[in-house]
Amino acid sequence: MTDSRPAPSSRERRPSFVALLALSTAALLMFAGCETLPDRPKRPPVARTGDPIIDGNADLAAAPDKDRVLLEYRLGVTALRLGNFDVAKAKFDDAIARIGGLISGPADAAKRSRGLFTAEREKVFIGEPYERVMAFYYRGLLYWRDGQPDNARACFRSAQLLDSDAESDTYKSDYVLLDYLDGLASAKLAADGSDALARAQKLTKNPLPPYDPEANVLCFVEFGRGPRKYAAGENSELLRFRTEPSRIRSATLTVGEQTVNFLPWDNINFQAVTRGGRVMDHVLGNKAVFKKTTDTIGDVALVGAAVAATNIHQEQRRVVIDEKGRRRIVTESDRSDGAETAAIALGIVGILSKLAAAATQTHADVRMWDNLPQYLSFGALRLAPGDQAALLQFYDGNGQAVPDLARRFTLTVADPVKDTVVILSELKR
Repeated sequence: MTDSRPAPSSRERRPSFVALLALSTAALLMFAGCETLPDRPKRPPVARTGDPIIDGNADLAAAPDKDRVLLEYRLGVTALRLGNFDVAKAKFDDAIARIGGLISGPADAAKRSRGLFTAEREKVFIGEPYERVMAFYYRGLLYWRDGQPDNARACFRSAQLLDSDAESDTYKSDYVLLDYLDGLASAKLAADGSDALARAQKLTKNPLPPYDPEANVLCFVEFGRGPRKYAAGENSELLRFRTEPSRIRSATLTVGEQTVNFLPWDNINFQAVTRGGRVMDHVLGNKAVFKKTTDTIGDVALVGAAVAATNIHQEQRRVVIDEKGRRRIVTESDRSDGAETAAIALGIVGILSKLAAAATQTHADVRMWDNLPQYLSFGALRLAPGDQAALLQFYDGNGQAVPDLARRFTLTVADPVKDTVVILSELKR
C-alpha cells in the first residue's frame, strides 16, 4: 500500500522562524558558557570574632585562590600596624613569592581574562604597580627591623624596578623614600650611598637630610588614605582612581629633647594616577568596541527582521469575471519565500549579535588594597638604649594639631647592635 499523501513542500520542510532563533540562541549561550569560568558554590559567611588577625586568616581560608594575594596584602599591613610582625612577615613573604611567580611565568586565568567572555576580575590578583611596590616596601621595613639592612635594600631596589614601567619617563622609579633608603642601607653597611641619595634628592623639592650612619632609631610614619579604584567609561572598561585630600599633612615625633618633623616624602595617590595606560586597558578597550559594535549590529538586524517579517504574507489584487459576466476585484494573500528567508537570516544575526554583546565582559578589575596610606615619611634619631617616653602628633593642612590622633607611647631601644625600627601610622588597621 502506497502513501498517497503529497510530499511536503520546501516551505513546509523548513524550520519555523521562531525555532531557528531559539536554536541559535541556545548555541551562543553554550559558547559563551564555555568561555567563562564556572560559578563557584557560595561559601557560608565567615564568623567574625572582632580580632583582625583571626578574622583575616579566616577570610584567607575561605577565599578563592585568585584573591589570596590581595587578602595577604591587607592582612600583612594590618598585622604590622598592630605590632604582630611575625604574621606580617608571613603574609608579605607569601604574597611576594606568588606575584614573583605570576610575573615571570604564565597564568592561565590572566590569559583567559583577555578573552571576550571572561571578566578581568577572574585573573589572579597581584595588584597595580603601586600595590606591588608597597608590598616590597613593607617587607623591607620588616627586614631592617630584624637587623638585615642588606635584605631591606634588596626589597627597596626591587620595588623601584616594579615602578619602572610607567608610560612617561618622568614617573619611572620616582619614589623618593625607596632611593633614599637604598642609600641609607648602603651607608649602614659601610658602602657608598651617595648616588642613591642624589637620585632621591632629584625626585623632590624638599631638602633631604644627609645620612647619619650612627642614627640607631629609624622612624617610618604614614598618614592619609590611599587611592580607591573605580570603573569608568561607557562599558566600565576604564580603570580609574578616586583620591581624597588627606586632612593630615604632617606629623612630629618628640622623644625627650629631640623632635623629628615628618613631611610627605611620597604620595601613593600620585603614584596610582601617574602610571599611564595598562596592557589590560587596551584589551578592555577592544572588548568595549566589540560589545558596542555587535550590539548596534544586533539592533539593526532585528529591525530588518521585523520589517521583512511584515512582508512574508503579501496581498495581491486581481480582476475576475463571475458566472454572470460581472467583473469583481479579489484580494488574495500570497506567502513570500524571499521575505521569510530574509526575516530568518536577519533575526539570527540580530539575536546572535545581541547575545554576543551581552556576554562580552568589559568591566575593569577594581579589586584593591584598600588599607594603604596616602603619604610616606621618614626620620632618624640617636637614642640611648632603654625605654623612652614618646609623643606622636599629627597636623592638618593649616598646621594645626589634631588632638584626637595624638599618641603617647614608650619607645624601647633594646638592641645596641641593630637599628630600632619604629613604624607609626595614622591608620588603625
